[in-house]
Amino acid sequence: MLKICLFCGKKSVAGKVIVRKGLAKKKGGTGSKISRRTKREFLPNLQKMRILIDGHPRKAYICTKCIKKGNIIKA
Repeated sequence: MLKICLFCGKKSVAGKVIVRKGLAKKKGGTGSKISRRTKREFLPNLQKMRILIDGHPRKAYICTKCIKKGNIIKA
């Protein structure tokens, strides 16, 4: 089972971690420069729950926003 929200389709998003070196100009340096970028993944806040799907209890991943909205019917 993929880690995707069953209701809204929320899933992981790709991004980067940026590492900066050097003292900032306002602190008396020559300015901070980007030294390297590393790929990373931003994960959504998914919870595994037992919910009713077509009248049958099933386990599924649901994001916390959908849980707070009340879109689900707990089994």
